[in-house]
Amino acid sequence: MNLLASLRYLVALQEHRHFGRAAQACHITQPALSNALRALEGEFGAVIVKRGRTFAGFTPEGERVLQSARLMLHERELLQQDLASVAGRPQGRLVIGVVPAAVPVAARFAAQLQALHPGIAPTVRSMSSPEIEAGLDDLTLDMGLGYTDRMGTGGARLDPVPQYDERYWLVRRAPKPTTAAAAAGLTLGGTISWADAAKQPLCLLTPEMHNRTIVDGAFAAAGVTVTPAMETNSILTLALAVLEGQVCSVVPGAVLGAVMAWRELEALALVAPELQTPVGFMLVRAARHSHTVEAALALARDAAWLRHAARHSGVLRG
Repeated sequence: MNLLASLRYLVALQEHRHFGRAAQACHITQPALSNALRALEGEFGAVIVKRGRTFAGFTPEGERVLQSARLMLHERELLQQDLASVAGRPQGRLVIGVVPAAVPVAARFAAQLQALHPGIAPTVRSMSSPEIEAGLDDLTLDMGLGYTDRMGTGGARLDPVPQYDERYWLVRRAPKPTTAAAAAGLTLGGTISWADAAKQPLCLLTPEMHNRTIVDGAFAAAGVTVTPAMETNSILTLALAVLEGQVCSVVPGAVLGAVMAWRELEALALVAPELQTPVGFMLVRAARHSHTVEAALALARDAAWLRHAARHSGVLRG
């Protein structure tokens, strides 16, 4: 039995909560994954996985094995990076969990990091805030990018690296653009109050998403409640729904920055209240970080990068 491979399969099962999806993520067949897990149970002399018609979780003994598996795989990754990296040339993977509203910023960050350090292979995963906190806690993520005001609500002890303040915009179809406006792309059309925005047919994110909680809080502060005309758990759909339908959307600045070329749209800054939500990288407090995380931290704290992040996430000017 290949112990390390079996431990990877166990961690994949914990991450995907489904035998078939875990096998697919490990690039093996489902029977091969099941056989490896049974061999692991034979190795430890204990039942690890609760089996039924579908995945039903782990036994108490399985939870202990899983915890050790995560630590062993994490230490192996650190050792591999130590052996493969030389000064100034980190080598290895870096997995970043990102709230959907910050994905455009994370994509720019990962691309810049990889350009600076070609030996780093970043993976950017769009995840909910609770999923990011769980991933940091169980070591399946190296970093998170999300709402730092949530820190302390999960189980992991996290350190923040502030990046920018998220601002919010009402996006609607633009009036027929002039030639100059068409060349410039999306129009920034002034301001609108949250109370007036509530009068529009709105496409909003679904209630389980933290960004929707923030938006609902702003409407409540303005003394109004909203029944959306449409809901989605996809940030991109917020903009596409405006393009193709008769709705408006409330979007964070990072998403607006990603669709600036869409001249069919107009964006109004939402005010009264003028909401700003802090967004930052989050890492588990650790005695030492991997070489790839250290390189990512250096970029995340770089003044030029921080200006770039602010320009494409909230201010959108300059």
